[in-house]
Amino acid sequence: MRYLIVGCGRVGSTLAKLLDADNNEVIVVDEDPNAFKRLGQKFKGHVMVGTGIDYDVLKRAGAAQADGFIAVTNGDNRNVMAALIAQRMFHIKKIVARIYDPTRGMMYRELGIDTVCPTTTGAKMIRDVLMDAPWDTLQSFDFGAVTSLSAIVPPSDAGKRVSEFEKPGRIRIAAIRTSKSVRVPANDTILAEGDEINAIVAPEAISDFAQMFQTARVPEGVV
Repeated sequence: MRYLIVGCGRVGSTLAKLLDADNNEVIVVDEDPNAFKRLGQKFKGHVMVGTGIDYDVLKRAGAAQADGFIAVTNGDNRNVMAALIAQRMFHIKKIVARIYDPTRGMMYRELGIDTVCPTTTGAKMIRDVLMDAPWDTLQSFDFGAVTSLSAIVPPSDAGKRVSEFEKPGRIRIAAIRTSKSVRVPANDTILAEGDEINAIVAPEAISDFAQMFQTARVPEGVV
């Protein structure tokens, strides 16, 4: 898959490295050439200096051939404008924009742009800590080295064992939540329809996990 990321701050650079580690083609656009230092020497993708709200810059970055577009600069307005250009001028199918304002984020979702709101996500995580919630809200560990994902067991997978979904060193199911409890499963634990599983997944196995569970939820914000 080919992804175009506008903004090479902490989130943009971390996302770029995750997608790159998953063997995707990644292009990162930022006005500040020094920002690309965050990508590190192991990054195999491409970079381009320029503004993400400039049609010509995005065209040169290959927006017309992109499978996904992500706008994660520090400004809501800039992210919205970049996302709209990607949607209406390059017709990119999957577009995600970071929006700090929850109201605006909801409004643009209605226009067909997926939005991630760190304000809401952060508030929910703090609330869970205050409530001593019985689940771990951390969604990444060691700066994204591994990720926690959750998915709902579909009817087609009901009756299967936990071991049928695990891959040594790549995917480990850490917990199962049912309507009554949360528990750590054994390899021979039988899954039921509607169970929510929480798995620890290596970056290179995220695509495999998503294919197994179409309802997999990928973290909206990476620490």
